[in-house]
Amino acid sequence: MFMHHRGLRAAFLVAALSASAGPAYAADAATLLRVFLKDGTSLVSYGEPARVGSRIVFSMPTASTPNPPLHLVDISLDRVDWDRTERYSYSAREKHYLQTQAESDYASLSTEIAQALNDVAMTPDASKRLDIVQRARKTLAEWPQNHYNYRQAEVHQMLTMLDEAIADLRAAAGANSFDLSLATYTARALTPISSEPLMPPSTPRESIEQVLIAARNVDSAAERVSLLGTALTSLNRDGSSLPAEWVAATKAATTVALQQELRVDRSYRSLTTRIMTVANYRARAADVRGLERLVASIRQRDAMLGARRPDAVASLVTAVEAQLDAARRLQLARDKWAMRAPVLQQYGFAIRPPMDLFASLKPALESIKSLSGSTPASLETLQHASTRILTLIAVIAPPDDLAAAHALLVSAVQLADNAAKIRREATLAGDMARAWDASSAAAGALMLGARARTDILALLRPPQLPQLP
Repeated sequence: MFMHHRGLRAAFLVAALSASAGPAYAADAATLLRVFLKDGTSLVSYGEPARVGSRIVFSMPTASTPNPPLHLVDISLDRVDWDRTERYSYSAREKHYLQTQAESDYASLSTEIAQALNDVAMTPDASKRLDIVQRARKTLAEWPQNHYNYRQAEVHQMLTMLDEAIADLRAAAGANSFDLSLATYTARALTPISSEPLMPPSTPRESIEQVLIAARNVDSAAERVSLLGTALTSLNRDGSSLPAEWVAATKAATTVALQQELRVDRSYRSLTTRIMTVANYRARAADVRGLERLVASIRQRDAMLGARRPDAVASLVTAVEAQLDAARRLQLARDKWAMRAPVLQQYGFAIRPPMDLFASLKPALESIKSLSGSTPASLETLQHASTRILTLIAVIAPPDDLAAAHALLVSAVQLADNAAKIRREATLAGDMARAWDASSAAAGALMLGARARTDILALLRPPQLPQLP
């Protein structure tokens, strides 16, 4: 008797699952969703809107044509009714699924359950038959919640039949307890999911109105200007097919709004230029207090302009604060320099004669470098002067921060002395290779001497900020 009833149930389930299974619809274009604002308006989103921290980012079609141009919109979450937006996304995905894939998935389910029932009929072991049916029952129970409750009523009816079959199989296997998970699966599958009514595609007029709504709700001035420009382009392009009075009024209002935004941009660019000119001047002067006052004045001037560009003001404040930090560092360096000024001045007085004497050797070194001819007198003078400079430098103790530059000067003088010696050897031997060696030594002496002089004089002066490019 049991096998007879079980066969009837299996046949009924296969028939019920297969009767309505048809071919899958071809997949259509990406679903158009909606981002609902708290004021009751909505914006079309091409695909899923993304929630990034406290922002909502999505691609908004700016026309009602196929394959419309898209504009990336970034709106604060505070302006968005996110719960309603998510419900609408669920409803749209559900509709898209039902139209494109639901039947195909249902057909796959029917094949899977039918195969399980066939396996039951072919399995002699009662406990194994029970295990097969329970797995099939679990798959069937969880299917609706993962497939937008498609064919929920039919699945529920089949679940009831499978429960009866399981009860029979458990009794045949000698088990009397009832599995509470069966009821749980059923209840979960039948839980209703709230949805949002879908809206029809936007008309050309609605597309333009949505671009203007987006322009009023974005925070970025550049994005707002771009959206207003897009709306004007659409009005000019599609105006002939729209109500003339509405087109004229909307175009006038949009033009005024765009001109106002551009005027505000110019005002803030001018403010930025003026503020940064003053900031750069005060930073070079290490005017810390002046820069502090300048930072405070930015907010006041922003308020006078209507506080219309928070991003620009934030960037400006950051730039001025960077100059303020540079001014503080410069002042600290100047304070350090002032404390060490007596030592630096003493070194400056001592090192000036050797540096000036080395500078007088430049013509003789240039002659050796270019191989243009060096008289015995010039070579003797060069060697004598190099020895004199080294003697003067030897008794000068440089401060720590001038030690590197001081060492460069010593190296330059030593190279100058070597250049004179090698040039003398090359001349006496008529050796061109040695003459080039002397040229290299003279070039090194000139280069190191110029670098040493520049570094020493820079370190002897009060610290300065680098010049702007």
